[in-house]
Amino acid sequence: MLYLNMNSAKVQAKILLDKAGITINGPDDFDVHVFNEKVYERVLRHGSLAIGESYMDGWWDAKRLDEFLYKALSADLGKQFEFSFEVILTLLQFSFFNLQSRAKVYVVGQRHYDIGNDLYEKMLGKTMAYSCGYWSSPTKPAKTLDDAQNAKLDLICKKLNLKRGQHILDIGCGWGSFLKFAAKNYGVKGMGVTISKEQEAYAKKWCKGLPIEILMQDYRTLTGSFDHIVSVGMFEHVGVKNYHVYFKKAHELLKADGLFLLHTIGSNNSAIPLDLWIEKYIFPNGMLPSVAQIGKSVEGLFVMEDWHNFGADYDKTLMAWFKNFEKAWPKLEPKYGDPPLPGASARQGRFYRMWKYYLLSCAATFRVRNTQLWQVVLSKKGVPGGYKSIR
Repeated sequence: MLYLNMNSAKVQAKILLDKAGITINGPDDFDVHVFNEKVYERVLRHGSLAIGESYMDGWWDAKRLDEFLYKALSADLGKQFEFSFEVILTLLQFSFFNLQSRAKVYVVGQRHYDIGNDLYEKMLGKTMAYSCGYWSSPTKPAKTLDDAQNAKLDLICKKLNLKRGQHILDIGCGWGSFLKFAAKNYGVKGMGVTISKEQEAYAKKWCKGLPIEILMQDYRTLTGSFDHIVSVGMFEHVGVKNYHVYFKKAHELLKADGLFLLHTIGSNNSAIPLDLWIEKYIFPNGMLPSVAQIGKSVEGLFVMEDWHNFGADYDKTLMAWFKNFEKAWPKLEPKYGDPPLPGASARQGRFYRMWKYYLLSCAATFRVRNTQLWQVVLSKKGVPGGYKSIR
């Protein structure tokens, strides 16, 4: 544990960075370049929140931000910090309160998914799929983001063994990418629910003419009966206090012989995964599940038929999103740009740096394998004769 000496913050920061092979103002792409000497004390006192906020403020930079963060994570530098007041307060909030209750379920939609469909169109590509692409197919590895996303959507359809005319529920449908793909390529009809008004409006327009219904609704209020259920990139907003409720609702909605496919980012441990910067600026009230938490929550409800981890593919997905965002920034800047910051280039205002830090810091966590991407296939009573795993 690192105890901060007010007079030696820079020295202690250098000692930590040396462990990761990072040089302050060094020549390598992953080296950190400091523009405000106050950054050392700020980061040593406030940890991950201060790292992200001081980057947004233009206090430091790295030519390859993703590689700098990857090397820092590989060296476990985060474990050297004391718990700050902000960390302790957030831990208490997650421990004692249901931050994903019905009253708070729409917060992440308003603060993240509703910021602008134009931004997501430019970043996500033709599929509008805001989740990990499938680059590592053993039969046909993807070469582009759109190929990887279409491969992921098709993989889900195959894992569910979709048949023409079946009725599919998509919990957390986003902009409608999965339901549109499944309806056009497998002849199914579907219902999608989202907690974002912008996603709802976009999906309704994008899926027009297809047998797809889009609703802005909390999953806990759903009724009906569906041949299969899919949930892609939504479970991260459910929260551990609601996991059993979530799976119980899915069990209630799923037909006896149906399958439920859960596509989610996952954590390597069951402690509350805490990145204060992501919590504050990107995904309020978010929480990553662990293997144990999912297992405990499905007990008595589902049979686990298949568990597929392709978390390394998220690194490639996030880097492709950043490439798209960077390329589109001149067109996005009039709407999302803000005044330049001291020590940063003219185009690097606070929003640009926030979004860059979001995408590249997440890429680093998947590159170092601190976070995973799981597709879990569940049945109510077990598939007769056994489930055939699809890769």
